[in-house]
Amino acid sequence: MTRSQKEVTPAGRLVGGVFGLVQVALAFLAYWDLAHRPQKRVHGPKPVWIPVILINWIGPLSYFYVHRTR
Repeated sequence: MTRSQKEVTPAGRLVGGVFGLVQVALAFLAYWDLAHRPQKRVHGPKPVWIPVILINWIGPLSYFYVHRTR
């Protein structure tokens, strides 16, 4: 018997779950920071960042990259 390509090993599920949790945590932290950061310290309008943060991995990471201290 051959394995179906749709089958995922338990280790694969674990890795996928960890990546999913990290992604959700990053998005949550970015939204929390956006909600608590004063408008004058946000680069660009706050409403623009809301949909940007929804982009997988790239959104939250770009939010934190843009807002890092220089």
